[in-house]
Amino acid sequence: MAEELDLGEDKSLLLVDDDEAFLKRLAKAMEKRGFQVEMAGSVAAGKAIATARPPAYAVCDLRLEDGNGLDVVEVLREKRPDSRIVVLTGYGAIATAVAAVKIGATDYLAKPADATDITNALLARGDELPPPPENPMSADRVRWEHIQRVYELCDRNVSETARRLNMHRRTLQRILAKRSPR
Repeated sequence: MAEELDLGEDKSLLLVDDDEAFLKRLAKAMEKRGFQVEMAGSVAAGKAIATARPPAYAVCDLRLEDGNGLDVVEVLREKRPDSRIVVLTGYGAIATAVAAVKIGATDYLAKPADATDITNALLARGDELPPPPENPMSADRVRWEHIQRVYELCDRNVSETARRLNMHRRTLQRILAKRSPR
C-alpha cells in the first residue's frame, strides 16, 4: 500500500464473522494495512477475545449463528470505551443501525463492504464521514445480493426463499438462473 495508515500505537483489530471465507479474506487485507488481526467466528469467541484482550479496533457482523453481534459490541464498550467498532450486516435495516450506534458502534456498513470501506469507517474521526464508495453497486446488484443471501440462509430452498422474500417461486427461479448484474 502506497500510503502508511495512522493506526496509532495499538493496532489490534478483532474481526467477528461466521462467514469463514469472508473472515479470512478480510483478515488478510487488514493485515496488509498494518492491523494486528484476531479472528472470531461466533459471538462466544468474540466476547471471549473482547474480554481477555480488548482491541483498539473491531469489525463485527450483526447476525451470527450463535446470536447477535451487538452482544460483542457491548462487551467491547465495557472493556475498552475508546475502541472503534464497525458493525457489518447483510440486512441494511435502519432500526438495527440505530441500535448498533446507540450501543457504541462507531459506524455501520451494509455487506458486501470491502476492506477499504471498512478501513475508512474505522479511521474516520469525529463527525467526518468516510468518502462515498468509488463504484457503488447498482440497485439491481444490491437486490440480487440480497436475494442470494436469503437463498443461502434458507439452505438453498427455493420455496422457502420465495416465501420469505414474498415473491412467486417461478420468478425467484428465473432470477436465480441468471448471472449476477454488474
